[in-house]
Amino acid sequence: MAVSKAEVNGVTELDLNKPDIIVSDKQLMLFSKGTDVKLTIKTLEAGHPVLITAFYSNGLTLLKELKVYLHKKLPNKSFKEQREYRAQYNKLSSLILIEVIDHKLAVKKAPAIGWLEKLYPDTSNFLLAFVKVQGLNSAWQWYENGITIPVLRNKIHPYYGTYFPTRFDHLILFDNWLKRYEGPKKSAVDVGIGSGVLSFQMIKHGFQTVYGTDTNPNAIFGLTESMKDTKLSRKITLEYANLFGTSEKQTELIVFNPPWLPTSSRLNRLDEAIYYNETLFPDFFEGAKQQLLPDGKLVLLFSNLAEITEVSKVHPIEKELAEGGRFVLEKCLKRKVKLSSDKTKRDQHWRALEEVELWILKHK
Repeated sequence: MAVSKAEVNGVTELDLNKPDIIVSDKQLMLFSKGTDVKLTIKTLEAGHPVLITAFYSNGLTLLKELKVYLHKKLPNKSFKEQREYRAQYNKLSSLILIEVIDHKLAVKKAPAIGWLEKLYPDTSNFLLAFVKVQGLNSAWQWYENGITIPVLRNKIHPYYGTYFPTRFDHLILFDNWLKRYEGPKKSAVDVGIGSGVLSFQMIKHGFQTVYGTDTNPNAIFGLTESMKDTKLSRKITLEYANLFGTSEKQTELIVFNPPWLPTSSRLNRLDEAIYYNETLFPDFFEGAKQQLLPDGKLVLLFSNLAEITEVSKVHPIEKELAEGGRFVLEKCLKRKVKLSSDKTKRDQHWRALEEVELWILKHK
C-alpha cells in the first residue's frame, strides 16, 4: 500500500528521508557465487559499482569479505579507529548494488520489504545500495513487529529512518523522575520527538498534552500515521520543525534528549539524532528561556560518552550553566550504563565508565 501524498503536518511522502535510487549508465560488474572477491574489492576501491545477482545471500557474502579485508587494513581497536573503519566500510559498501523490479528484489531467496512500495510508490524498477536494502529490511521488521520499550505499556512501531532507542538506561532514569514529579501536568514540550518514547512516557504519567517537534520528516509522518486512530492523537501535537517550531505558548516542562556526540563530518538526517553541531545547544537554551514558564522545569537526558571516549572535553550542559546566564541547576541524576554484550566485536571498554545523566534546570 503506497503512502498517501496528502500533506501531514507539513510533510508529504515526497519529502520523506529514504535511500537514494541509484542511476548508472555504465555497465556494472556482476557478483555472484564464484566471482573473484579480490578483483571485486579492487573494483569497489576504484570507485566502480558492483551488482549483486542470482541470490540475496551473495550480497551478504561480499559484505562479509569486505569487512575481513578492511579489518586487516585498519586495527579497529580505539574509538577513533572504529570511526575510520566505519567511514571506509560505508564508502565501499555503498557501491554494492541490487536491483528492484516491481517493488521486489530481483534475486532469489530475498526478504519481502514493504518499504519498497511504501516509500517508492511511483517507481517500481530501480537500483539501490545493498546496505540500504539491509537497513530497509531491518526497519520493516521493526515497523511490522514492533519494539518493546521497558518503560512503555505498548510496543512502538518506528517509521523508516526514525531514530529509536536501543538502550534504555536514560529512559528508566526519566521514568523514575516522572514518578516523583509533583509539578503541574497541563502541558509539556518534547524537542526532537523521534519515535515518541519520551512523549508516551509523559502521557503515561498524566500529562494532558505534549507538543513534539522534529527536523526529521519521517518521525513526524510516521507518528502521525501510527497515532491517527488512537487517543494519543488528541494528546500529542506534532510539527515538522526545528527546536520549538512555531509554538509561542509557554509550558511547565520542556524535555530534550539531544545527540550525545559532537559532529565530525557532514550529517544525514538520521545522524542528526546521534551527533550535534556547535549551534544546537546555544540555540536550544535560548529558545527554552522563552518557552519555559517562570516556575517550569527543563529536563535534558545526556551522557558522559563524549568525554570518556576523548571525543570532546566540553560538556554542553555544564558549559551553559557556567556561561549561559539563563538557567541554574536544580538536580542532576546519574545512572551507570549496562555493559555491552559479550557478543559485540567492537572494543567498548569505555562502557564500564559510561553514565547517563538527567539534568533538571530552572530559570535563573
